Amino acid sequence: MIELESVPELVDPVMVAAFEGWNDAGDAASTAVAHLDREWKGEVFAALDAEDYYDFQVNRPTVWLENGVRKVTWPTTRLSVVRVGGEKPRDLVLVRGIEPSMRWRSFCNEILGFAHELGVEMVVILGALLGDTPHTRPVPVSGVTSDADLARTMDLEETRYEGPTGIVGILQEACTHAGVPAVSLWAAVPHYVSQPPNPKATLALLNRLEDLIGLRIPLGELPEDARAWQVGVDQLAAEDSEVAEYVQTLEEARDTAELPEASGEAIAREFERYLRRRDGGPGPGGHATESGDSAAYLRDPSSGRARPPKPPRPEAGQGPGPAKRPDDNGDKGPDDASGESPDEE
Repeated sequence: MIELESVPELVDPVMVAAFEGWNDAGDAASTAVAHLDREWKGEVFAALDAEDYYDFQVNRPTVWLENGVRKVTWPTTRLSVVRVGGEKPRDLVLVRGIEPSMRWRSFCNEILGFAHELGVEMVVILGALLGDTPHTRPVPVSGVTSDADLARTMDLEETRYEGPTGIVGILQEACTHAGVPAVSLWAAVPHYVSQPPNPKATLALLNRLEDLIGLRIPLGELPEDARAWQVGVDQLAAEDSEVAEYVQTLEEARDTAELPEASGEAIAREFERYLRRRDGGPGPGGHATESGDSAAYLRDPSSGRARPPKPPRPEAGQGPGPAKRPDDNGDKGPDDASGESPDEE
């Protein structure tokens, strides 16, 4: 059921969505949308009926107390709207929830119903995957679309992925068939330190989203959290020679793969981003890149972080394999921080 009476007329609205579970390694994507909602004080105007889409034995409701009165929060997907001011005001419709357990086509149709009623111009879906990427390097973020024209005009990759998919892929295809421009942004999370949170991956997604939709996003404490996260992982890796050796192997493979990109268009894009942010001045909380320079990370890491599992050592003479597929370890439950390929639909 769509109830939009309380929603004002929106200005150039963009829908930004993320879903916990299979498409959300390290909780990076859902945390990014939660950050937008918190920083811009989003107002929830609708929630999907949990009975229609969720298996409550998989995603349990929670009970809590408010002034001595017991209340229940049901797992669902909620929509909020935020109004972003500035020289070019623009509204965002934020979709945040859990990957549904059933009726995915109906779920996507309901989301698209909101998009149509609100006049949404583009849908951006955030995701995160587990990959063979070192934590010491900038987080790779891939932008993909099923729309050839959109891929050309916005410098995105046209998806060629084939294989198992999650709600991110299904929603993007539903948008394409409905004629709604849709983009998926995927952050790669190191598989050897996959437990949430991963503020560095969240920061990378927000930086890419900022460039995509032309809005300056207030980052709050997120850059400092990303630095602290890196310090913690650096320390954990330093305590285990096998992990440190494996990270070095990933670094070498990453650096070798990026050598052809260290000139021309890649440098031009980074320089343009630097100029935009310098000329515009720092937004609230400042901006940060996902630098791998551990010397810059001075804040003590948060306590209680679980030790990352030992990764398998690569065979002699072999580099790391391709990004970890979500089906490598069998079926994943909705709470697993797994993900899809950057080319995921």
